[in-house]
Amino acid sequence: MSPELPRLSLATVCVSGTLEDKLEAIATAGFDGVEIFAPDLVADPLSPAGIGDRCRDLGLSVDLYQPLRDIDSTDPERFAANLRRADAAFEVMAGLGADTVLVCSSVSPDAVGDPDRLAGQLHTLAGRAHERGMRIAYEALAWGRHVDTWDASWRAVRDADHPALGLCLDSFHVLARGSDPAPIATEVPGEKLFFLQLADARELSMDVLSWSRHHRLFPGQGGFDLPAFLAPVLAAGYTGPLSLEVFNDVFRQADPIRTAVDARRSLLALAEEAAARGAGTDPVGTTPPAPTGTAFVELAAGPELGRVLRALGFSRTGVHRTKQVERYEQGDARVLVNAAGADGSAIAAIAVESPDPAASARRAARLCAPPLPRTTGPGEADLAEIAAPDGTSVFFCRTDGGTGTDGSGPVWSHDFVATDEPRAAGTGITGIDHLGLTQPYDAFDEAVLFHHSVLGLAPIADGEFAAPFGLVRSRAVADEARRVRIALTVSLLRRGEWSPAVADPQYVALATDDVLATAAAARDAGVPLLPVPANYHDDLAARLELPAELIATYRELGVLHERDEHGEFLQVCTELLGGRLFLSLVQRTGGHDGHGWADAPVRMAAHRRSRIGRAAVPV
Repeated sequence: MSPELPRLSLATVCVSGTLEDKLEAIATAGFDGVEIFAPDLVADPLSPAGIGDRCRDLGLSVDLYQPLRDIDSTDPERFAANLRRADAAFEVMAGLGADTVLVCSSVSPDAVGDPDRLAGQLHTLAGRAHERGMRIAYEALAWGRHVDTWDASWRAVRDADHPALGLCLDSFHVLARGSDPAPIATEVPGEKLFFLQLADARELSMDVLSWSRHHRLFPGQGGFDLPAFLAPVLAAGYTGPLSLEVFNDVFRQADPIRTAVDARRSLLALAEEAAARGAGTDPVGTTPPAPTGTAFVELAAGPELGRVLRALGFSRTGVHRTKQVERYEQGDARVLVNAAGADGSAIAAIAVESPDPAASARRAARLCAPPLPRTTGPGEADLAEIAAPDGTSVFFCRTDGGTGTDGSGPVWSHDFVATDEPRAAGTGITGIDHLGLTQPYDAFDEAVLFHHSVLGLAPIADGEFAAPFGLVRSRAVADEARRVRIALTVSLLRRGEWSPAVADPQYVALATDDVLATAAAARDAGVPLLPVPANYHDDLAARLELPAELIATYRELGVLHERDEHGEFLQVCTELLGGRLFLSLVQRTGGHDGHGWADAPVRMAAHRRSRIGRAAVPV
């Protein structure tokens, strides 16, 4: 039985294109309704009635027309003019088939400050709407002249005392001001909650108007506790749609269908989290199976990568039954090398170990990430494959146990025929510590939400660092036990034709308990380790007061060393292997939970020099 779905709505301001583009995208993504943003309507050649018909043809209800700004006024003549403007909006709404209009608290110099006078004007406005069978949803803008908090807007609505007047609550306006939404549950009757708009945001130090107009995000992409906001609203008795109003410069330039799909995923994930806290109904209906590890990482690359893996102590343990794919293993690290059509090198796929792959796949589909079509040969495991926002394939699978037909999901390793090659001695690699994926600029926030909601990986660290070629934003996601880690990065504001030769590097960080021994063995076997400048190690010695003999070893092997209050993070990187991919040997001590971001600028500059200093060898 499918889980119960709340009604979901999306404001046209959230996506790019003409109004026709926006409506098509919103319907394609599976939304039930839409908020029509007045500037979108004004720029469209269709009449309001024609737009309303188009919405109905697409299966969309028009849930809100917005916004009516600066309605109240201390100037009687201006207030009369504002009422005429409202009457015109009611005519538009009649054509659209909408019964609710958003009225924002005034920011005008002539805004009404006297509570009784404001209540009287809102009562008058609501009366005119009521005559048309329509409603006024009053919203407090966080930068409103006199009404700038939800409780101030509620007092105005309560005092106006008209059945056609209620509240519109916008999570951004409430949370950006630091207001507590908890009292909504007991202070506002459910029938007075006319509409709900949701938006997330990163914590930024800037004026709230600019923050709102340019930097809102979909739920789960920022830092607001939206489940804690939603819970009291639902507890108060709100029964309307969950709607998104997100002003974001990137979203309004990106592909509208992709943005709308991301928006719908964010609402489903938010409703699921709120239900887990006892508020509302879970629309996903599948408990997220906790990932238990990285089953394998598949690299699209040629035979040179296989030689590097052998030099790192990996054993070639299997060959795929029907595809040009080889399996290499060392400790718990499993790397597949796919030579079919390899151009350069890249991370082609990540396989997440799941205790119930079928449940993981069902959950992904309900969160707008349906399985990709796959061709499998006779007897091959039918793995669930979905696409991450950057195009990387993600598999849900099991590595060990059963036959793959016991109801708990296919075992991917059965697709490989074991080789008769003797096992290598190894160099101390114990597993995959984490993966590093550079995201397309437009997909970074989408990727954060995808990995959190679909894969069950929570954000554990955020950062920015000044790289040689511009500012880089980073966010790491992981399961609670840190068995699956992915470090996401994006280059901000990349402009112009000049670039660092590797615009979107990727890497696989391989764990070891002794990075010095592992790196020394790798160097002696011919692995191309990345040279690190002497200046870095001079500075390191001064900062950390490390023994001279240790610093000398660091120089020989190209060791990067970070330290914080929890422990240490040591890494040794290879040169780029065929284009954009490199491997990293990583050792953590204590409770260090980082991903090498402090030393990333040094590593990036070193990769740049190595590319200039030698001709790239295609993998």
